[in-house]
Amino acid sequence: MPRRVLGKTGEKLSIIGFGGMVVAGVKQAEADAVVARSVEKGLNYFDVAPGYGDAEVKLGPALKPFRKDVFLACKTAERDKEGAEKELHRSLKRLQTDHFDLYQFHNLDDPIDDVEVAFSKDGAVQTFIKAKEKGLIKHIGFSAHSTQVALKVMKEFDFDSIMFPINFCCHYKGKISQKVLAEANKRGMGIIAIKSMVRQGLPNPEETHENHPKCEYEPVVDPFLAEDVLRWTLSQDGVTAAIPPGDENLFKLALQIGPNITPITDEGTEKLKRLAAKLEPLFPM
Repeated sequence: MPRRVLGKTGEKLSIIGFGGMVVAGVKQAEADAVVARSVEKGLNYFDVAPGYGDAEVKLGPALKPFRKDVFLACKTAERDKEGAEKELHRSLKRLQTDHFDLYQFHNLDDPIDDVEVAFSKDGAVQTFIKAKEKGLIKHIGFSAHSTQVALKVMKEFDFDSIMFPINFCCHYKGKISQKVLAEANKRGMGIIAIKSMVRQGLPNPEETHENHPKCEYEPVVDPFLAEDVLRWTLSQDGVTAAIPPGDENLFKLALQIGPNITPITDEGTEKLKRLAAKLEPLFPM
C-alpha cells in the first residue's frame, strides 16, 4: 500500500485508512482478523471515535499486537475541557494504548455551540494542549463537513490536519471542498479524505442505506466507479489518505484498489463531472 506524508507532521500514512466503524458490532475474532489482514496489506493508518458504537472496544485488542507499527487516530465530540479530558482517557484505556498519534475534534458543525465553545478558555482545546504537553497525543486535528465551519476553525488554532469530505459529487455539484483544500494546503495541514466513496445522499438523511446499514448515504459499490472516485480523491492537492465506508465489504474493495491507484486522467475527471451533474451531493455546501 503506497504511503504519503501527512502535511507538516512528516508522518507517512497509507493512502487507504481503516475507519473504526468496520469493526463496530462484529465479534472480537472477526475484528482481530480484519485488522490483521489490513496490516498485512500495508495499512498503517487507523481511525476511530467513541461515537462509533463499540468500535473502540473491539479495535483495542485487535490492534494491540501491531500498535507500535501503526498510526492511531481518535476523536472527541466533547466541546468543554472537562468532558474532553474524561473522554480522552476513556478512549486511551479502551484502545489499550498510552498515546494517540492524532487526536481530533469530531465533527465541528455549529459556529457557536461547537467552535466558540471548544476554543474558549474552558473549551476542549485546553485539554488537547495539555495532553500534547504530557505526550498523550502527538498531533492535533479536526473534522468538519461544511466549508464555512472548516475555514473558521482553521483560524482558531495551528492544526496539524483536517478530516473533510473530498468527494467528487460534493466538489463539483456542491462546491464544498475547493476553498477548504486551498486553505489547508496553504497552512501545511495534512488532509484526510472522508466520504470519497459516496455516490450521493439519501432522500431521507436520517436513514441508513438498506443494503449497507453502516452508510448514511448511497455508497459507490461498482468496483470500476469505486476505483475512479478513489483515484479522483487521491489526486486532489495535498490529500494524504482516504477512509473508505465502515461497511466491511466496501472497505475490502478499497483495500484491493489502493495498491494500484494512479492519478485520475482528464477523461476520468470529465466522466465524474458528468455523473455529479445527475446526483444530489451528500453535503451541498
